[in-house]
Amino acid sequence: MPRPLWAGAISFGLVTIPVKIVSATEDHDVHFHRVHLTDMGRVRTRKVCELDDQVVSQDEIGKGYEVSTGETVTVTDEELEQMPLPTAKAIEIVAFVDADSIDPVRISDSYYLAADGQVAAKPYTLLRKALERSSKVAVAKFAWHGRERLGLLRIREGAIVLHSMKWPDEVRNPQELAPRAVEVGDEEIEQALQLADRMTIEDLAGFHDEYRQALEDIIAAKSEGKPLPSPAGGEEKGKGEVVDLMAALNASVKAAKDSRGEDGEDATVHEMRPAKKAGGRTVPAKKRAASSKTAAAKKTTARSSSAKKATGRKTAAKKRSAS
Repeated sequence: MPRPLWAGAISFGLVTIPVKIVSATEDHDVHFHRVHLTDMGRVRTRKVCELDDQVVSQDEIGKGYEVSTGETVTVTDEELEQMPLPTAKAIEIVAFVDADSIDPVRISDSYYLAADGQVAAKPYTLLRKALERSSKVAVAKFAWHGRERLGLLRIREGAIVLHSMKWPDEVRNPQELAPRAVEVGDEEIEQALQLADRMTIEDLAGFHDEYRQALEDIIAAKSEGKPLPSPAGGEEKGKGEVVDLMAALNASVKAAKDSRGEDGEDATVHEMRPAKKAGGRTVPAKKRAASSKTAAAKKTTARSSSAKKATGRKTAAKKRSAS
């Protein structure tokens, strides 16, 4: 079991559930040291006081808040621990809400809550079953790392999960980032839905970190004195390139079908906008299609006529040779 990060209790009305917080995720990133490239010596960060330019040890460092220019107030860890907060050592459940009402952008880190001792087994199970049957999630408040936080309790495979959440005023308004109003046709929406349907899967377990794997391959090659792996192929997509949205969707649906080995004809899509001739005159899509068919027919006729003439010349040449 991973090392507990916090120990306290869940406060559920008059029910108290002793728990420990355990990280729900693991860090598999490749971490680098900063080194001096000349001799490979480690380069470390030194904590220096800006007033006397002296290196300061960890036990000489404390928390300070600048209330005004040149005036700083220090706050000790003991003072923070003794703040009159009901959530100082408790995860206090304050409400229950429908899971769909929680905006995912507010969810931050995730932790498992482990029952702390045999006395916690029954109330832990009680809360777990209550959450499972109600199809709701619990909103809680708790103090951790020097601040009070908002949390979300839900059930995952029989364990209670605590999601740290952003406070409402910590989430930026996205309206200023939204694009200007544009018209989107029903055909475009249907094609996008078809693409989403083709790309729908039931499990994300098959995904892996390809960047980390490539980085590990580079490190292994360098440590063994082998040539570095060749760069992956593929064309680099240009930024800001204007594409035909319907053509891109149609190609994406076809690619999704091919990747799954599905048979059947592709859905027919219409072009977003008509093309222009050299003179600038717009040609409707149907006329362009008809023109293309006519041109193709003319080429076929021309090839057939040329073949017949060639055959006639060969026959005449044989007759003259025979006589």
